[in-house]
Amino acid sequence: MSEVNKISFRADILHFAEEEYGTKPEYLWRKFPEYAVLRHSDNKKWYAVVMEAQRKKLGFSEDGYTDIIVIKCDPIVGGEMLSEKGILPAYHMDKANWITVLLDGSVEIGLILSLLKMSFELTSSRKTPGKTRTENRDWVIPANPRYYDVDSGFSESPDGIIIWKQSNNIVVGDTVYIYVGAPVSAIRYKCSVVEVNIPYRYKDENIRIDRAMRLKLSERYDGISIGIDMLRAHGVYSVRSPRGIPKGLIHEIDTLYHPKIQS
Repeated sequence: MSEVNKISFRADILHFAEEEYGTKPEYLWRKFPEYAVLRHSDNKKWYAVVMEAQRKKLGFSEDGYTDIIVIKCDPIVGGEMLSEKGILPAYHMDKANWITVLLDGSVEIGLILSLLKMSFELTSSRKTPGKTRTENRDWVIPANPRYYDVDSGFSESPDGIIIWKQSNNIVVGDTVYIYVGAPVSAIRYKCSVVEVNIPYRYKDENIRIDRAMRLKLSERYDGISIGIDMLRAHGVYSVRSPRGIPKGLIHEIDTLYHPKIQS
């Protein structure tokens, strides 16, 4: 048995995958009995591999092994994430679409689980419709200012509507809060979703869009700060893909933006 870094989030991840998605790990290689594959039950696609790797093969100078998770990632997000501690190019996977995350405590568990959710969504079957929702939901989605100037997009739109990459789970009538990444690192806009599943073909070195949605600006948060510290206080450790936004965070934003509604 190889010597593995004493700190590992392996058990936490496997427990989360079973509780959240009903996924039981598969151990496919006799030579590597601890390599755990996580895959979808319907399309059988992998969305993560939990394994151990030699630290030297990961680019470190010291000997020994450490647990890692290899997950699929949006190329835009993946490129940005590689600058963060504990996140590396994919180990034995396509480096354009997958990343490696250390499980030795270098990356906080909240961020790891957020990235795992992204991988699950990216590899899910687009042909399988989700359950019909009877109530609308509130979301927070990421925007990378290096690739798209959201402020200019809204300013140049006469009706305050912009085109955005479609997320599978977002429907007409949902509310979307846009979190602008570094150097802004804050929620800057609140929008309503007015159209989804628009055929839209776009691809460059940073992003690929197959379907789009239209977002109509509702509020622009220029006079208040809704930064990452506030998000973390409500359990949102990162915004790397569309995710639900906690009700408590919405209430705090409304209290700041509309101080007269304080209860």
